[in-house]
Amino acid sequence: MTAVSIAGLLPTYVMPDPEWPSPVAPTVSADTEDVSCDAENVRLMLLVKEGDVKAFEKLVELHQGIMVGTAARMLGNLDDAHDIAQQVFLRVWKSAPRYEPTAKFTTWLFTIMRNLVFNETRRRSRRKEVALETDNDHDDGPQRQYTDHTAPAPDHLTQQDELEKALEKAIAALPDKQRLAVVLRRHEEMPYEQICEILKMSLPAVKSLLFRARTELRKHLAAYFGEDPSE
Repeated sequence: MTAVSIAGLLPTYVMPDPEWPSPVAPTVSADTEDVSCDAENVRLMLLVKEGDVKAFEKLVELHQGIMVGTAARMLGNLDDAHDIAQQVFLRVWKSAPRYEPTAKFTTWLFTIMRNLVFNETRRRSRRKEVALETDNDHDDGPQRQYTDHTAPAPDHLTQQDELEKALEKAIAALPDKQRLAVVLRRHEEMPYEQICEILKMSLPAVKSLLFRARTELRKHLAAYFGEDPSE
């Protein structure tokens, strides 16, 4: 199912199936299962702390899918998402000797990913600024027009597909913290309290962040379909 290599302490990733099987059995509450899963994660991580490579492989197998998926939604690029996931698990391995289970394991994992993703988006932003300055320095004629050849023609999409693409585009345009909060809430169905820990924000601040993000998304989608966002 998942190929993992510890050569050089860098896992080799195979993209998981789009839908990760739910571990929750019908007779077990989600809260109980969540506690059980975290206990297993902590048990494995404490083994990794002792240098157990097999435990590390198991953690990679369990969590690489969600790391790649979330990073891909944040960065819009699958190759970059795989790179981020590799860096996440490399940091897990390197920090294992200092690991203490003071927080939920997935919260710790997402916090590492948050830092790496935000660093990458800042690097991209600086690169774009440099490219823009270079273009301006050599712009002796009319502004060049670019056509987006990557988007399929609307008449070849169902309305639902078009709405989903518009929504993902709108999410991608949000500021980093708003985008991550929306991705964690919408795609991972993460509770507010865990999002607070990952973003290092208070509960009112996270709720305000999500409110602003949803307002922007509604405006973007209204404009996309030619509606008045104020109505």
